[in-house]
Amino acid sequence: MSWTEITRAQYERDGARYASDLTDGEWALIEPFMPEPNRIGLPRQTDLREVVNALLYIASTGCQWRFLPKDFPPFSTVQKYFYRWRDELLLETINHHLLFAARERAGREAQPTAGVIDSQSVKTTESGGPAGYDAGKKTRGRKRHILTDTQGFLVTALVHAADIQDRDGAPAVLARARYRFPWLRHVFADGGYAGQKLRGALTKIGDWRVEIIKRSDQVKGFEVLPRRWVVERTFAWLGRSRRLAKDWERTIESAIAWLFIAHIRIVTRRLARQ
Repeated sequence: MSWTEITRAQYERDGARYASDLTDGEWALIEPFMPEPNRIGLPRQTDLREVVNALLYIASTGCQWRFLPKDFPPFSTVQKYFYRWRDELLLETINHHLLFAARERAGREAQPTAGVIDSQSVKTTESGGPAGYDAGKKTRGRKRHILTDTQGFLVTALVHAADIQDRDGAPAVLARARYRFPWLRHVFADGGYAGQKLRGALTKIGDWRVEIIKRSDQVKGFEVLPRRWVVERTFAWLGRSRRLAKDWERTIESAIAWLFIAHIRIVTRRLARQ
């Protein structure tokens, strides 16, 4: 993309307190999904926009909870909202609706009918939680298993121990997507998902068609493979959030929640541009 007087104004964030802060246009996309204050008890004192800004700051910079700058709400308050929204699947719901809006903006039907699946092995830390050794990647940690649409937008995600093979983790990922995306039935994948074991497991959760995109043995060096590059690009997008440099989380649920926060950060910026 070439920088012009128009595009530069769309991307620059010099007027924000922090580069991760939401603009008014981005907040307008998220605000309708924020929970209403309780009708009983004391009035809400916390600005939910600042809570979202704090979560985006942590996702962008990778800082610890206690290192959150003092101009945000107290870290314990931000942490409380994070765990509540994680457990209520609010972050996943926001991502769900933003995905529809992004697809419609691109001239597509809101409901995807095809997707691309892949996994990424990342190291864990001393915080604990499920972990395993991926012999193929020679990495001890967890796998981020994601399903995107053909545009590269995150449809659903699952995190599990790295010693679980792709073909064994895929049924759980697709089962997670089945309820929210009933029209999605065609999936593009690499050779790690080939074989009758996966196809047999998928018969128990619906009618799925898995198309394997393999690399040609005749080609030497780098080759862009149809469809598969889309999900690799999504991993690159998510990798811009430093919180995802490793899996720092003790629980699987928190690890999944940060994936959705990182993707919400990406999609809101796209949709808010004029």
